[in-house]
Amino acid sequence: MKKLIVTGANGQLGRAINQVYNDSSEYECVNTDVNDLDITNIDAVLRFVEEIKPYAIINCAAHTNVNGCETDVDNAYRINAIGPRNLSIAATRAGAKLMHVSTDYVFDGHATSPYTEFDLPNPEAVYGKTKLAGEQFVRDFARDWFIVRTAWLYGDGKNFVKTMLGLSETHDRVTVVGDQFGSPTSANELAKAIAVLLPTDNYGLFHGTCEGITNWADFTREIYRLAGRTTQVVTVTSEEYEKNTTGVVAPRPSYSVLENYMLKLTTNHMFADWEKAIAEYVKNM
Repeated sequence: MKKLIVTGANGQLGRAINQVYNDSSEYECVNTDVNDLDITNIDAVLRFVEEIKPYAIINCAAHTNVNGCETDVDNAYRINAIGPRNLSIAATRAGAKLMHVSTDYVFDGHATSPYTEFDLPNPEAVYGKTKLAGEQFVRDFARDWFIVRTAWLYGDGKNFVKTMLGLSETHDRVTVVGDQFGSPTSANELAKAIAVLLPTDNYGLFHGTCEGITNWADFTREIYRLAGRTTQVVTVTSEEYEKNTTGVVAPRPSYSVLENYMLKLTTNHMFADWEKAIAEYVKNM
């Protein structure tokens, strides 16, 4: 059996990856989370990878609290940049592939058409800056690497979909921003794309999101429609929303649509449309 080290295995994507490989006769997931392996500790990472001797490392670990990164900068760089660096060094030493998951936040969100892998990053939030630094470390230190950028992810765990459904149980109306555009992406869809790339030598940078474009307010309306909820969704601007938010608010990309250009150029794999994916998710909740 080929061993796959999965970091951040208790997160949404980590769980989805385990589900994809659950019945595999070829691959075995070796799951780690923050309590099992500190990816910011180079010596711990080297020891662990040497012991496991994996075929590949799939890095799903990240500091994903976007607002929190603004005030917890050092820790954000440790997890989102130093962690991938350490995993890259260890993967190269072990002769293993590295699959690293990144984000739409590496872009500033000022575009008016979907970003491809050939567009230059320009992160504004600390979260995006640290994730871009992690990408660069992967390029510098890993030998056989994949980077897959995703966005608006939801799956088995805490996420936007569950938050909005929870609010609908106690509120007749909710306010949601309508001027941030993206592609809601199922963790299961992303895990399937990762499983397509991993056994190949088709290395490099990829975007991986569900097809289609929406905004947070319309996404919420679709969630409520599918779940049979009658809660009213009131659309507000990002500026209006931030005025009523306490604490530090990180800048959000107003347009973070990613085009899966490299997947379409180099593979036959297609992500599902976001409407189809969210319908499947709500149905199986």
